[in-house]
Amino acid sequence: MDELVKKINLLARKAKEEGLTDEEKAEQQALRAEYIKKFRDSFKKNYLDNMYFVDENGNEVKLKKKK
Repeated sequence: MDELVKKINLLARKAKEEGLTDEEKAEQQALRAEYIKKFRDSFKKNYLDNMYFVDENGNEVKLKKKK
């Protein structure tokens, strides 16, 4: 993921300094989409999948996915 962030930052700096070609803009959008997907997957795995609520009886209830 560090390499992904480095590429995103490199393209962002280049966009500020001299601008990007259409190919580089497409690459930048694809990299950003990939980063967001990885971030969301990681957040879900590390936080939401391990979240419990306490019901009115004091029991821990696992968070369920809404259908």
